[in-house]
Amino acid sequence: MLEPVSPDSLPADLNDSPRGHETGLDWYLARERAHQAAIPLTAEHIPVDAAAVGRQLLEPVTAIQPMMHFSASAMDGWAVSGSEPWILLDALVEGERLYPGQAVSIVTGGQVPPGAQAVLRSESGQEGLDGEGLPVLRRGPAAKPGEPRNGQHIRGIGEEAPEGELLVAEGTVLSPVHVALACLAGLDEVPVRARPRVGLLYTGDEVISSGLPAPGQVRDVFGPQLPAVVRLLGGAVTRQQRLPDDLSRTEDALASTDAELLITTGGTAGSAADQIRTALQRLGAQILVPGVSVRPGSPALLARLPTGHLVLGLPGNPLAAFMSLSTLGEPLFAGFAGRELPPLAEVETGEAFEPLEGRTRLIPYRERYGFACPVPFAGAAMLRGLASARGIMVIPEQGAAIGESVAALPLPWMAHFPSSAGD
Repeated sequence: MLEPVSPDSLPADLNDSPRGHETGLDWYLARERAHQAAIPLTAEHIPVDAAAVGRQLLEPVTAIQPMMHFSASAMDGWAVSGSEPWILLDALVEGERLYPGQAVSIVTGGQVPPGAQAVLRSESGQEGLDGEGLPVLRRGPAAKPGEPRNGQHIRGIGEEAPEGELLVAEGTVLSPVHVALACLAGLDEVPVRARPRVGLLYTGDEVISSGLPAPGQVRDVFGPQLPAVVRLLGGAVTRQQRLPDDLSRTEDALASTDAELLITTGGTAGSAADQIRTALQRLGAQILVPGVSVRPGSPALLARLPTGHLVLGLPGNPLAAFMSLSTLGEPLFAGFAGRELPPLAEVETGEAFEPLEGRTRLIPYRERYGFACPVPFAGAAMLRGLASARGIMVIPEQGAAIGESVAALPLPWMAHFPSSAGD
């Protein structure tokens, strides 16, 4: 039988700063406060094209005219009226009527002329001449008995939807087919929930963006991945900036934002090199979440600037930052989108966890025999374990026994890249 995992046996860097623990909110309360902080955005009208996929529709899409709005052929062949043999016309002027005993060539999707009773398929007809040498159409050997029946192979007006019919309900997240349907209905634009503009501020003098880092340096891991995660969560990145560990420049960068949400990386733990909290204080920001009683990610914070813009401060350690983004960022984006607080899933843990007073633990997991098992390499500064994870277990402060159901968070990319996690 597996022994319970002791907090002391976990990597030391999972402890984060004790400052976050002392002032941190309960993890569940922090999620709720982040969700409440985001004011739902209003509508914007965007073109009906591929960019509309994934956007939330704010008004229903209805048929503004019948679909089909004219009678059309469902087959290549001939539009016919009356009984065979049919006199074969070269063409008809638009609006000209087809009379009994006449036929005219037609293609799939072509407008059926007035007076036509059916369409004879090209493989079922045979062109020839009558006794006077005039072109005529007759049923061929491949024609089925009774073909063509009255109305056969004609798409009638309003066959798919009458005028005013509901096609896509308000609140729908648009798929490619929804977008195509809106085009078919004749729309050029659709009203969708505006996406929050997001600015990204990366801090840290020790961070380099290319090459092998020297001792004391680290490679930038936020610039390559954070914009993509923000887009998956529903945000639109409008600004990215790298800042030195300088208080004045940090304060200026925070004060100059015009984005609904500004996400910072690093600088939240309160050390001499960490400028975010001090800059927010000097700007008169309202601290909504001073920290979270969670491991890892306790130094995360959420603040509102006097301008109304929100600031989400993520810790500098990569895994801790992502746990904080899952804790506070996902509820924020749900709030901007007018959605409820994202529900938690449930998984059965494959390991036991001892109590950790005052702290929730967020553990990346992968599946083993139907159980959620912690991934290796899951220190606060590591990413290797997260790359092989399928979700995040939420272990309460009282711990959990083997096989016990615990809450779980999804990884935002799993719906798009399900094979990205390890087995």
